[in-house]
Order: sequence, then structure tokens, then C-alpha cells
Amino acid sequence: MVQPFEKGRYRARAASGAADLAACRALRARAFGHESDGDAFDARCTHVLVEEIAGGRLVCCYRILPLDAGCIGDSYAAQYYELSALSDFPGRMVEMGRFCLDPFVHDPDVLRIAWAALTRYVDGNGVGLLFGCASFQGVDKDRYLDAFAMLRARHLAPTRWLPRVKAGEVFRYAARLRRKPDARRAMRVMPPLLKTYLMMGGWVSDHAVVDRDMNTLHVFTGVEIGAIPAARKRLLRAVAGPA
Repeated sequence: MVQPFEKGRYRARAASGAADLAACRALRARAFGHESDGDAFDARCTHVLVEEIAGGRLVCCYRILPLDAGCIGDSYAAQYYELSALSDFPGRMVEMGRFCLDPFVHDPDVLRIAWAALTRYVDGNGVGLLFGCASFQGVDKDRYLDAFAMLRARHLAPTRWLPRVKAGEVFRYAARLRRKPDARRAMRVMPPLLKTYLMMGGWVSDHAVVDRDMNTLHVFTGVEIGAIPAARKRLLRAVAGPA
């Protein structure tokens, strides 16, 4: 259960009906540049909304799908990645997806509140692994070579959890890239959501899926909650407060 809470100008809460889901889909369509955005997973997920307290404008949303140990094959990501290695993960898992911000809102507090709501959920439900697909906009891999080189050098998944190739079109960057990453260029093009995962000690697949329907390149990303650096946990919980 996602518990509602308010901080500053914003409120985070779970969607409570069809109108909330429609608002999430509309925001996703604007953020992702699509005419519409919805799939069969929407009905299985809890949708989290971040909205302005004054006026109720929706400024951020994402969805979460809790999965018991051994059930990772039921996730959205399992359509694109072979995840049998993670079937043995010892603990509860949560998939986060369709994370988006209103493209006209640039207040960093929105992102803080969004992650705070997720932190409260993770802490309150004993979640051991948070995962999802982190997307680069567009399918031109050459724009992101420094970012992929940095992922290869510093952030690949542990061998025991490493996702394998399943999708028909992928970029095997870990096998193909030998360049030393330019850290400044890498961070300039690294997606904000992926940056946040990495700051929490997250790891990624050794290949990116080319998703032409969504016009993205995405990597599987996992965060083992027990391995999040202590300083980062304190920052997240300082915003989240008690679960």
C-alpha cells in the first residue's frame, strides 16, 4: 500500500480510480511524445501520482508492480530480458516503470517527493530488489557511447544476477565498446532516472534493447536495497520520513 503524504508544495498518493489512471496515461503520452500510452500491465500495477497541493496538477507519475521471489518472469522487463538468474533472488522485488515528469515542470522537489514515496513503500514492505528499464531517448546509440562506456566500466550487474539477451534487436555495448568514457559527456547524456539508480548503487544489463515502438534504447537496471550506500539512504529517508 502506498501511503499518501505531503511535503512542501506537493502531494504523493496512489491512484484511486479510472480518472487517475487516465491522467497518468495522458502525462506519459506528453512526456514520451506519443499519442497515447497504455498497456496490459497498467491494470496489474499500483500507480503513484505526484501532484501540486494547490490545484491538483499532476506533475509526475510512475507505476510499481510487487513480485514475490521466483516471479520475475511476470514483470514488464521480462518481455525484453531473459531474467532466469534473478528467479533465485532471496527477497521481495518491485518493478518500477513508466516513470515520467511533466516536461514543463523543472522543480527538483518533484523528483525528491517521487523517490520519497517509493522509499516509504520499500521500507514498509520489506522490498529487497527494485528494478526496471531505464531508457535513453531515441535509438541512435552513437549519441550515448560515452554513457554506455561508463556503464560498462563501472556499473555492470553482478554475474549471478546478469540479465541475458532475449529481445530481437540489442546493442551489446559491454562486448563491443573498448573506449575509455569521458565522464563529463557521459553524465550529460545519462537519463536522470538512470543517474538516480546509479547513485543508489544500481547495476545494469550488459546490453541495451532497441525499442523502436517506444523510440528508446533501454537497459535493465536493478538496485539491491541492502547495498544502497548509507549516506544515500539517509538522504532518501530524510525526505520520506517514517513509513
